[in-house]
Amino acid sequence: MDINKTLLLIIDVQNDFCPGGALAVADADAVIAPLNALSAVLRSAATQDWHPQGHVSFASSHDGKKPGDIIDTSLVKGQVLWPDHCVQGTGGADFHKDLNLNPVSMIVRKGFRSELDSYSAFFENDRLTSTGLAGWIKSLGIETVIMGGIATDYCVFYSAMDCKKLGFKVFIASDAVRGVGYPKDSVENAVEAMKREGIEFCSSKELLDRLK
Repeated sequence: MDINKTLLLIIDVQNDFCPGGALAVADADAVIAPLNALSAVLRSAATQDWHPQGHVSFASSHDGKKPGDIIDTSLVKGQVLWPDHCVQGTGGADFHKDLNLNPVSMIVRKGFRSELDSYSAFFENDRLTSTGLAGWIKSLGIETVIMGGIATDYCVFYSAMDCKKLGFKVFIASDAVRGVGYPKDSVENAVEAMKREGIEFCSSKELLDRLK
């Protein structure tokens, strides 16, 4: 794996997704050490959920709805509703303090449109609106993207699948992802779907050993 043609993409390692956060994923802060080890040697980018108050994905924005409910919006069918999280300018939206951002040369803020959620680092949930990340990565001559972060079954999954469709070789750092697990078996189903598309899962140590 050519280190000069490989990018690390860090997905949503933010306080609200870590223990104690508004939408905490179990053991999510365990992704930080392997991601820091990878970013120490790789060109890196990161995504950041960045929602306005009253965002369409918040259950609190819809009368009579609760987190976990699924609705159709004006732009998206099957929108999962979540607790309020990663609200712009709040501590919950901040990156976890232990994540080393010094090597990160691009931060993509997503989900900032009030009427449209964004799981993928590359496209909003309407599957049409580009974040611009793909063009930036291609301009660097990148061929391989290593991905890790939160959550395996949502933002990592959609980012990895889009990245593969855009023509990149995609690896998931298996010790640097954690999943929500909602609905039941969502993590297992996401992993199986990614593997079917040729996305490879390797530990951060294995990936570091393969870089040259």
